[in-house]
Amino acid sequence: MTALRKPPLSIVGKEPETDENQRILEAILFASAEPVDEKLFVSRLPEGTDLNAELKKLGDHYAARGVNLVRVAGKWALRTASDLGHRIARDTPPPRKLSRAAIETLAIVAYHQPVTRAEIEEIRGVTINTGTLDVLIQTGWVRLRGRRKVPGRPVTYGTTEQFLIHFGLDQIDDLPGLDELKGAGFLDDRLPAGFSVPIPNDVSTLRDDEEPLEEGDPALDPEAK
Repeated sequence: MTALRKPPLSIVGKEPETDENQRILEAILFASAEPVDEKLFVSRLPEGTDLNAELKKLGDHYAARGVNLVRVAGKWALRTASDLGHRIARDTPPPRKLSRAAIETLAIVAYHQPVTRAEIEEIRGVTINTGTLDVLIQTGWVRLRGRRKVPGRPVTYGTTEQFLIHFGLDQIDDLPGLDELKGAGFLDDRLPAGFSVPIPNDVSTLRDDEEPLEEGDPALDPEAK
């Protein structure tokens, strides 16, 4: 009887190679309910680690899998691959439905921020319901920025980090521009001369024509409305 040949010693008992940095990144991402800031990664990885290289490596690893590494609101998260979203949609609670007025208002805030209620109404061409902005604030997609330095000191509104996360945007200027909106069918090709889509800017620093909301400001108290 021919004796069974033993496998080479280099194979016997050999542990699979592991990449500790990649394991750390994965552990942080899976443990976090929210997108992760790069500062947290840096604090957990060995000093001197090339974070960009590690994130690229992890992104490449997940590129063809059921979840992908994506950057949203300047942070990182593992999200369902876009081509599989429709397969699991029935297993997730439906998103809150917004009225047409709320959707239009949200779009105006996103593109024109910082913007006041009067400016929103001027752009839409109609008066907005008192509760429309409240709904968007409760949803977490719109925030109070400050007050405009004009008579009446109207409140200015802007979008939030949660708005970027929900819509899968890394930064606000990832919103579609004029050509993209036309291509998607949201705008008619026969637009008025000079029509343009503003370049959105959600910088948190107040502009020269804004002043901060002070403690006790009625705008900060929902019960005062």
